[in-house]
Amino acid sequence: MREVIESVGQSVPLTKVCAAVGVPRSTLYRLRKPPVDKPQEPRRSSRALSSEEKTTVREMLNSERFVDLSPRQVYGTLLDEGEYYCSISSMYRILDEYGEVNERRRQRRHPEYTRPELLATGPNQVWSWDITWLRGPSRWQHYYLYVIVDIFSRYVVGWMLAEEESGDLAEQLIVEACRKQGIERDQLTLHADRGAPMTSQTVAQLLEDLGVAKSHSRPHTSDDNPFSEAQFKTMKYRPDYPARFDSLAHARTWVISFFDWYNNHHRHSNLGLMTPATVHWGMNDQVTVQRQQVLQAAYAAHPERFVKGMPTPPQAPDAVWINPPLTKAPVATAETDAHTEAIPALTGDMSGAQVGSRVGGLCPLPTCAALDATCAPEHNCLSLGLPEPTDRTRVN
Repeated sequence: MREVIESVGQSVPLTKVCAAVGVPRSTLYRLRKPPVDKPQEPRRSSRALSSEEKTTVREMLNSERFVDLSPRQVYGTLLDEGEYYCSISSMYRILDEYGEVNERRRQRRHPEYTRPELLATGPNQVWSWDITWLRGPSRWQHYYLYVIVDIFSRYVVGWMLAEEESGDLAEQLIVEACRKQGIERDQLTLHADRGAPMTSQTVAQLLEDLGVAKSHSRPHTSDDNPFSEAQFKTMKYRPDYPARFDSLAHARTWVISFFDWYNNHHRHSNLGLMTPATVHWGMNDQVTVQRQQVLQAAYAAHPERFVKGMPTPPQAPDAVWINPPLTKAPVATAETDAHTEAIPALTGDMSGAQVGSRVGGLCPLPTCAALDATCAPEHNCLSLGLPEPTDRTRVN
């Protein structure tokens, strides 16, 4: 367009040419002399601090004396000492140039806790334990229930009811549970949260002596200990769970009954609708075969009722995780809903009758309640074989 206007403008005034083509003359003049980009230095105020002064102020603010103080505090301190470097705003601007406005103090940092990732492919590989409160007869009175759960079978391998929470009592429970389950060195990992008994030096030294690896949840992360938390929820949502227990003996009687139901009669949804005792003692394959025979008979009688073909019974998982790895697909995941729990310990040496009940298939195994039933209540016999309890402690 510029070339056309310039060529015609040799014989016709530019005013008429620009008017004819609809181009302002000012546009033509700008095209003739395009602006030259000249780097312009930023204007510097005569009141601004020099680079040396800024360096001095920054070094002063970050000195050992003033690093824990805000610029306002530093400004006031220096004025009282008869010194002035710059205004408070200038101090903030200097710190902002180096990204030091938010926090310059040396603070104690919380340690980075590792996400626990535990895998159990069979019983007695990973246990989880925790302590919950049971309300006593009056306000502010409660009892402590210690429970150890095998995460693979959801089987409670040991429990204790006491009137106090301590690492010494937890030590007694762990020792007896390991003895009854025949735990060997480097076989078991014991997982817990970060409560005082769980992190006590007494328990840590015990696990070291037993050759049991310890694992802890991250702080304020209840999902890191899901099996114990879910087991407590199942217990406290039972229809017969009392609002308060009249006494320690009342609480112990109820807990024995609950664990008997849970280990031997509660059909766990995440265990293929089998009881924790069935899975813990290796009877799940036999039960699955029996269930398959029942379903085959039902299918043979009325195949039209099974639109998807031969039905199969639900299966127990081959592996259970606490926090499966995020970088790869886990072997199997544990769904920890309100029915994901485990139950009390059996003796390591089983009698011939007990062995026969295992071979028989669906017969329930003996539990803490069954063991306690052989003892008169006034004898205070202990199902875990711990020392005689004091007036404030009952161990099972």
